Amino acid sequence: MTATPIIEGRDLHTYYGASHILRGVDFTVSRGEAVALMGRNGMGKSTLLKSLLGLVRPQRGEVRAGGENVTAQPTHRIARRGIAYVPEGRGIFPNLSVRENLVMAARSGARGQREWTLDRVLASFPRLADRIGHAGDALSGGEQQMLTIGRALMTNPDLLILDEATEGLAPLMAREIWAIIVAIRASGIATVVVDRNHAAVTALADRAVILVKGQVVFSGTATELRAKPELLHTHLGV
Repeated sequence: MTATPIIEGRDLHTYYGASHILRGVDFTVSRGEAVALMGRNGMGKSTLLKSLLGLVRPQRGEVRAGGENVTAQPTHRIARRGIAYVPEGRGIFPNLSVRENLVMAARSGARGQREWTLDRVLASFPRLADRIGHAGDALSGGEQQMLTIGRALMTNPDLLILDEATEGLAPLMAREIWAIIVAIRASGIATVVVDRNHAAVTALADRAVILVKGQVVFSGTATELRAKPELLHTHLGV
């Protein structure tokens, strides 16, 4: 028997005004797996994530979470099903301290789990522990990204979605973020990662999905994708 996916999009068609962005996209994330969502800028990656989370409503198609149709549900109810989102741009609260940003998000997971506590997050992000009393806007870009990921973990998710995980970060800080993502993945949390470092994201992922102009042009294992460099060159320019 196939396990029920954590989240699933079926034949999603999403528009911004008259612009048809997603054109019949199918996308599934199962418990414990890591998925690389790939494609050049403007191909629909962020729109797909927002469509799955209820931040943008698809005009056609269906979103299911835990096997239930949630297409019309508000974002907070979808998130309560065990899904945490680290958006592009981070979205921390600049006037709150690191501790306050983390504690405000703390809750049990969808299955009642409380594995990610403040102590565990701070142990996983020593930089945040060192800056526990600092305001969010006093942190570097990399530290803000760590704070956003840590805040997401405080919700004890079954699925963590990271949009542009290391965008704009210095190489050293980006390496720290990748190490953290690998550790999160090893803890059993499913992940969807969007990032321009295609080598890093495919090394992490079980599966990869490539979008071109709002359509899936590749969906398969990361191993299969790495064996087809012509696909990477054609659709990603690498």
